[in-house]
Amino acid sequence: MEKWSLMTLTVLLALTVRWAVSLGSYSGAGKPPMYGDYEAQRHWQEITYNLPIRQWYFNTSDNNLLYWGLDYPPLTAYHSFVCAYIAKLINPDWVALHTSRGYESQPHKLFMRTTVFVADLLVYIPAVILYCFSLKETSAKKKVSSALCILLYPGLILIDHGHFQYPCLSLGLALWAVLCLSHDWDLLGSMAFCLALNYKQMELYHSLPFFCYLLGKCFKKGLKGKGLVLLAKLAGTVLVSFAACWLPFGTDVEQIMQVLRRLFPIDRGLFEDKVANIWCSLSVLIKIKNVISPRTQLKLSFAVTFLSLLPACIKLTVQPSLRGFKFALVSCALSFFLFSFQVHEKSILLVSVPVCLIINEIPFMATWFLLVSTFSLLPLLQKDELLLPYAVTTPAFLAVCLASFSILEKTSAEDLQLKAFSLSLKGYVSWFKSFPRIVRSLFLLSLSLMAALSVLSAAAPPPQRLPDLFPLAVAVVSCLHFLLFLLYFNVVILWDSKNRGQKKIS
Repeated sequence: MEKWSLMTLTVLLALTVRWAVSLGSYSGAGKPPMYGDYEAQRHWQEITYNLPIRQWYFNTSDNNLLYWGLDYPPLTAYHSFVCAYIAKLINPDWVALHTSRGYESQPHKLFMRTTVFVADLLVYIPAVILYCFSLKETSAKKKVSSALCILLYPGLILIDHGHFQYPCLSLGLALWAVLCLSHDWDLLGSMAFCLALNYKQMELYHSLPFFCYLLGKCFKKGLKGKGLVLLAKLAGTVLVSFAACWLPFGTDVEQIMQVLRRLFPIDRGLFEDKVANIWCSLSVLIKIKNVISPRTQLKLSFAVTFLSLLPACIKLTVQPSLRGFKFALVSCALSFFLFSFQVHEKSILLVSVPVCLIINEIPFMATWFLLVSTFSLLPLLQKDELLLPYAVTTPAFLAVCLASFSILEKTSAEDLQLKAFSLSLKGYVSWFKSFPRIVRSLFLLSLSLMAALSVLSAAAPPPQRLPDLFPLAVAVVSCLHFLLFLLYFNVVILWDSKNRGQKKIS
């Protein structure tokens, strides 16, 4: 009973923080003619409500694709239609064709914020609570602490309820998929992940770990018996799930091809804005976009991404385990973020949520990563005038993690899941005696650097000759952190001595 009371208080606190952040500004507020993501979501409601389905993804006189054209999968479009239907009942002006473009008002802002709030409450938060309750070999206190830290992760809150988007829906569906797989409900898990992928195509970041884990289970059961049956059931589930999502578009091949062209616009280039991945960071020294053709950029990013995630995927296929699956979700998503084509700043959330799932196992490194991921969003948050929520929620999150997990005391090689790796170094093991002190020093140095850059970005004007100095500095510093994290997570995966077959969460 006490556990449920504490979890209820945790949820109430998380909802309060979300609503407080939602009172602030949003993407593109009062900035015509294009505004921002807030207007994009409103515009999609306008389009899906007023136009027939066959026109949603096509450029027409009523649907100018250059003005926030729909470029997410069908489930996003259906969700926009549901929101638009409710909006029409409240105030038809909010979704009136053409005349509602750029509509802004306090009642409309309240409505839009409420749609995110409800989505978070119905999909993401219940998945987090059930996941934390299902953690094996974890005390009730640690389960509540894990839920508190996950629900107060500032990156997702600031994008969902500040900047304004619905990543909580796709990430929540992916989390439901993880939860189902942890209980061996493989078909339900596959269906939930298909829904996540059909809501936001960036869920491809998580697709290989799901595929390799389930394929590994089939191999383990034997492809001449139960494994083959499971493989057939999984394939059928995926096909039926996709068919249901794409049914309104499946009557015409050109419809399907147009939707796919909108989902994967390769003509946008290697990266946009100041994203904390390798290509943006290298562009400080080498103008990759000017040196390499777009087609070669695409091939290069694909090759590097594939090679970087290959070790974790092979290990997961050969030794499928729930623990290995969760770490592979982190590693593969981070590889996609660092090396793939057309990455946005907000895509770091696709890495952060899987990291949240292992915060009870490696609280120190998980907290560190989540702080860096939030810091990497700083240029976007500054553009949206969300520095105050950022400055409040980020230190508060750190304080909660310090209080919940005593993270500064969890820096030994064993605490960081590096014991097997340290033993493999043989003659160099003595170096690990000072390892906790070194890691803590690096952590404090990292925090100081991020704090300094945050203050400079907010308070100091950049040099006239270098107007993008601070955003680039944030991107490069974050990218260097992420490269080291990628190395760390791969070491943990490849030297993991705890993968003894399939582990279940009960």
